[in-house]
Amino acid sequence: MSTRPVVSAEPREIVGKKVSGLRRQGILPAVVYGHGKPSQAIQLDARSFDELRRTTTRNSIVDLKIGGGRATPVLLQGIAEHPVRRHPIHVDFYVVKMTEELAVDVPVNHIGESVAATRMGGTLLHLRESVSVRALPADLPSAVDLDISALESFEAVLHVSDLVVPAGVTVLTDPEEPLARVQPPRVEEEPVVAAEATPTEGEEAAVPAAEAAPAREAAESPEASG
Repeated sequence: MSTRPVVSAEPREIVGKKVSGLRRQGILPAVVYGHGKPSQAIQLDARSFDELRRTTTRNSIVDLKIGGGRATPVLLQGIAEHPVRRHPIHVDFYVVKMTEELAVDVPVNHIGESVAATRMGGTLLHLRESVSVRALPADLPSAVDLDISALESFEAVLHVSDLVVPAGVTVLTDPEEPLARVQPPRVEEEPVVAAEATPTEGEEAAVPAAEAAPAREAAESPEASG
């Protein structure tokens, strides 16, 4: 007997822009497809789905039961969220076979502490947020760990090959792909103040134009010459 969470849904006839009316009624539109199954529009209770999200993780397999039909194992393939309120507005379910491997993207989870970031004032750079993995549905991880404690200098770089991968999981992303490094702190140069030039022996100090003009006018006037 399956111990997976069960999601109850009903067939959906309303499609297109009219689904906004369903959302106002607390109904979440969704679609299910995969393994030769034609895409089917369904709907489920939005509050029940929120509770499901709190008890499951990314790439979780759940049993989808549509109407009075038989429960089918599905993957939460995608969740579209409202751009402001961040609540789900549409869900994609993908039908899976528990004996067939799946390829999915999983996030990279940083664990440990980087000396270069915490003690040397550097900034930890996430060069890649996720990687692609393949595994049986029951073995799909919600994330893969990357131990950043090896980042002890600004020259150190962690790659896909440094990931901590669970048993039964194969990483498909290039093992040489960089994942994280620490950027050294920016050093701001102090402004250089130019020294004031002092006249050398035999030279006259420069006189500002505003002060020199009246002096020239006085020397050139008839009164000054006579």
